[in-house]
Amino acid sequence: MIRNIYYAIVPLLVLFCALLLSCTLGYFIVQGVGDAMPFRQILTRSTQLYLVLSIYPIARYLKISKKEFGFAPSLVFLKQLCQGFGIGFIVLIPIFIVLYAVGINVFDQSEPWTLERLANYMIVTLLVALLISVIEESLFRGIVIVGLIRKLPVTTAILLTSLYYAGLHFLSIKTNLSVPDIHFFSGFVLLGEALANVVNPSNQPAFLALLMVGIFLGVLRTQVETSLGLCIGCHTCWVWQIKMSKKLFNTNYDSDYQYLVSHYDGVIGPLVAAWLLVVVASYFIYRHMKKA
Repeated sequence: MIRNIYYAIVPLLVLFCALLLSCTLGYFIVQGVGDAMPFRQILTRSTQLYLVLSIYPIARYLKISKKEFGFAPSLVFLKQLCQGFGIGFIVLIPIFIVLYAVGINVFDQSEPWTLERLANYMIVTLLVALLISVIEESLFRGIVIVGLIRKLPVTTAILLTSLYYAGLHFLSIKTNLSVPDIHFFSGFVLLGEALANVVNPSNQPAFLALLMVGIFLGVLRTQVETSLGLCIGCHTCWVWQIKMSKKLFNTNYDSDYQYLVSHYDGVIGPLVAAWLLVVVASYFIYRHMKKA
């Protein structure tokens, strides 16, 4: 039992190591770059960088093979990316239809869109979404879930990975400090603010939605062998859809149905959480009926 608890919190320990390293080195980085980059952004970006850099050595230490990590052969992986993108589009597009139908998403008529400008923005956004997805999926549906599945039941591994995934999205800092006000311990002070933001009750609707996002991707990862490409493709489509929605539409928080979304990004919220729960439950019901 104690050993299981230890394995469950290992990803958390890695995260805290990255946070402590960021807070320590962040002071020296800001002394070098000055006002070129906000201190809070230095802390956030460096923490993300340290987590990404930890993937390879941890995978080597745990002796996780490429196949176990979830990477299929090149051609299969590319096919999975396209399939995952299609899955993501089909799953999330009903959300945008509902949000538009109930008046939460209102088309932004102030943007002077041209076909060329729209196409360029779609491509750039798609590349950014792909980069985000490769990093996050390699971390969560790659190293974290594989490491946990080795020692814990699959369901537990999916839930824990999803909790870490959702929580990391709220580990953010809003306080801006000018360079003269920054001292060696400033990073640790701001770390307290970031940790408090994770447990802020106002973030609960978005947290639950991201938890369900993690569960959906975790199920996709564990139900299909070497399926990291599917997860990356699906995640890419979701990020791309949300970014495009935020650019093309304004969120009407005065709508009678504003409770369906959160202030996190105007999309993630109770509606997404409930819908993904229905999708995941429907999959397992279908699988059970097929086996019967």
